[in-house]
Amino acid sequence: MPTDCIPFKDTGYFSKIIIDYLNQKTELQSFYGRFPVLENFKAQIQDKQNNYSSKNRSVLVKVLQEQYKSLEASQATLSNINLIGKDTTFTVTTGHQLNLFTGPLYFLHKIVSTINLTKQLQDTYPNYNFVPVYWMASEDHDFEEINYFNFRGKKIQWNKQVSGIVGDIETESLKDVFEIVSKELGVGKHANQLKELFENAYLKHQTLAEATQYLANELFKDYGLVVLDPNHKALKELFVPYLEKEVLEQVSFKAVQDTNQHISHLSSDYKIQVNPREINLFYISKNLRERIVFEDERYKVLNTKVSWSKAEILKEINQFPERFSPNVILRPLYQEVILPNLCYIGGGGELAYWFQLKSNFEANQVPFPILLLRNSVLIQTEQQAKKLKKLNITNKDIFLKRDAFINKKVRQISNIDIDFSEQINHLKKQFKDLYALAEQTDKSFIGAVAAQEKKQINGLQHLEKRLLTAQKRKLKDQVERMTDLQNQLFPYGSLQERNTNFSELYLEFGQQLIPELIKHLEPLRGEFTIITI
Repeated sequence: MPTDCIPFKDTGYFSKIIIDYLNQKTELQSFYGRFPVLENFKAQIQDKQNNYSSKNRSVLVKVLQEQYKSLEASQATLSNINLIGKDTTFTVTTGHQLNLFTGPLYFLHKIVSTINLTKQLQDTYPNYNFVPVYWMASEDHDFEEINYFNFRGKKIQWNKQVSGIVGDIETESLKDVFEIVSKELGVGKHANQLKELFENAYLKHQTLAEATQYLANELFKDYGLVVLDPNHKALKELFVPYLEKEVLEQVSFKAVQDTNQHISHLSSDYKIQVNPREINLFYISKNLRERIVFEDERYKVLNTKVSWSKAEILKEINQFPERFSPNVILRPLYQEVILPNLCYIGGGGELAYWFQLKSNFEANQVPFPILLLRNSVLIQTEQQAKKLKKLNITNKDIFLKRDAFINKKVRQISNIDIDFSEQINHLKKQFKDLYALAEQTDKSFIGAVAAQEKKQINGLQHLEKRLLTAQKRKLKDQVERMTDLQNQLFPYGSLQERNTNFSELYLEFGQQLIPELIKHLEPLRGEFTIITI
């Protein structure tokens, strides 16, 4: 299986802040801790070791053992859970929403990146143990973001009225979706494996959290992945001091707000991903997830009659910490408090919002993890690779936006030169002489010269465009072959990994898919990977 890589900046699909981070631009260094290179993990280990208690380890192990009671865990996963109890064990973590049937393909890429980094760390620091963790975002609430997946251009969607956190959504109504999935998958060995996986995950588990844990375990148990549902009372109890600080001091609001202003002043191209609230907590119970606010000297749960005085909310936090759910601002802090974590692996948007949070970690005296951009991958079949080679399309070409891609390839394969840049440059040189003449004779003619220059350049550009359009018609068959191929690899004009579900590729490659990703993805390489299977 040949692989190739191109720089992230050459893909055209990554934000300026991420490209600048990968280039270690000086102005960004205050927004993250240690850069993700192997030698920096030694100091990160020492930092976490000094700031993570044996109590937290013990509680975490017990919770994981409880959550895995109903799963057929591999020996590798069970061993990793036990290893977490040792003070020489650390985690590498990625997180993801509870998307139906894993959602977009990058679900796999995130977890493979996490697994492979733990292997590299184990080889580099053999005196320590490293465990890959998938953190399920079970306390999210945006059902519309997770209730579907794309399959061969179709949107397979779970329609249901829901409230509360997504992890608690009951899966019984997915029977109808299963029937649709079964028809779309068709027949065959790989199709039958996918049907069985979907059925066992969603029709034999009561909640979406349980189904997702089963699914992730089945896909990655051979590699020792540990799947954690953070929505657990014992874990929330470890976070009580930070919950109290949040409601009393509003530390995160002040810290993140200041950071956001700083980021905004650096560049208009740096987009703020999340904005803090005065209190960054939700109150959750069955079918309920609502913000907590402070109004009229009372702490209130929006859209309910629930309210507390200062003493009452502190009592509620200590008695029922499981009812308090961190929002997007506080969730990373919660993660780093309960895990012996060294590194968080996420996509570009995730890392951009983690940059906003370092000051809040400092205010709460919690070590900030190393941030690593997950592997991004384009997977192509051998047949697609042969077609690309035959059409003389490079890996860099295929990432061009549609019009630029077609224009470039038409110019390359045409037997005439449809590039008037030389003529335009020659015209501009001629007009320089006319400007000089106007300066020497009558300056009032400068405007007329400029208008004429613009008119003639526009005329050449228009003629170039018309000739290019005519040539596209002449080369219609070749253009269609090229664009069809790009459409296959970039569905909806976007990255394959952001749209395609793993099931499409599983039908093609079967159980070979994940092992090949494990074999070839290098999380610290810092480039976009193209894989041919």
